Amino acid sequence: MTRIVSKKLRDSARGRDCTVRLPGICNFNPETTVLAHLPCGSRGVGMKSPDLIAVFACSACHDAIDGRVRGAEVGEGDLLRALAETQLIWFREGLLTVKGAA
Repeated sequence: MTRIVSKKLRDSARGRDCTVRLPGICNFNPETTVLAHLPCGSRGVGMKSPDLIAVFACSACHDAIDGRVRGAEVGEGDLLRALAETQLIWFREGLLTVKGAA
């Protein structure tokens, strides 16, 4: 998997609303939001997906994504929606560009 690391993308999560918003888990506190890498492909200690495959997650949702919350249901639909919302924010702010897009 291609390694994509971007300080600008990581920093863009600071102070943002959580895009994950897991029911019964999300703390809705932008002060705890970080860029949370989604599980895809190989996983393990020190192995993360590229920064493009990440979402704005509050500390509680991040813990659920990373499996640190017992019994937390993290649906693929929740993650896909959060990824789309995060990437559209990056696109609007010019942090993500698409050749030929208007």
